Amino acid sequence: MRRSWTTAAGLVAIALFVALLGYGVLRSNRATSLDAAVASGKRVAPPSIDLPWLDRDQHATLADWRGKVVVLNFWASWCPPCREEVPLLARWQPQLARADGTILGVDTLDVASDARAFMVKNHLDYPSLRDRGGDTARAFGVAAYPESVVIDRQGRVAALMRGPLDDAFMRDHVRPLLKERA
Repeated sequence: MRRSWTTAAGLVAIALFVALLGYGVLRSNRATSLDAAVASGKRVAPPSIDLPWLDRDQHATLADWRGKVVVLNFWASWCPPCREEVPLLARWQPQLARADGTILGVDTLDVASDARAFMVKNHLDYPSLRDRGGDTARAFGVAAYPESVVIDRQGRVAALMRGPLDDAFMRDHVRPLLKERA
């Protein structure tokens, strides 16, 4: 009798493991396909965004920036690499704005007051949205912070940076998009 309980418990554990594995594969499929598409040179539609602004009681979607090049930057005030990336973002924002582009911050898994203080302290003047629970970041396959997704003027994902941005990435992947027509 005891042996059958042990066998049944083992089978249940195996079934749960397989179910969790399947769930994880299905859940990460969107992000994996996004990375694969960009790696193969394709430009694909990003996951949808409908998030509140960090500093006001309104929502925004990516469609609000259609026609602009958008560097969608996922960050958090508690993230040391995000703090290190800030000077680069502040330096590039005016260049992007002159060419009808923008950095669009997405503060993720953060306390709103801390995020707003971070923006003020670092003199960041680009728009920022709030992804309180991290659902939008997960939809984009964000696994660590900071990460950025570059959206072209047609609203398609053109490049990804899984880690902090640097000047070479901005020159090689963002600047050419600024010359494209909507």
